[in-house]
Amino acid sequence: MSHNCNCGCSSENSTSATRGLQITTRDQATALTTQTEIKISGMTCGHCVSSVTEELKELAGVQHVDVILDAQGVSTATVTATEKLSESSIREAIDEAGYTVEAINA
Repeated sequence: MSHNCNCGCSSENSTSATRGLQITTRDQATALTTQTEIKISGMTCGHCVSSVTEELKELAGVQHVDVILDAQGVSTATVTATEKLSESSIREAIDEAGYTVEAINA
């Protein structure tokens, strides 16, 4: 494999130490995390944010939850996870917290 770089890793320059090394391009690499944006209605205070955050963090693979509260309208939760979250698990978590999912954008 030749990829026109000067690092010496092309097959023409490979040594026994580099043979077997597989280079994966960014297009073929698996994303390390995914982000899901959730629009939620009914949240009015910090306690609402805590409840939603707590329920979402219980989902498998969730690393971080960030909630932007809009007490007069629809709030936004951004969830960072190691795997794609199912829409049904997100809806169940938000429902368990006592709020309504308006939209989910993965």
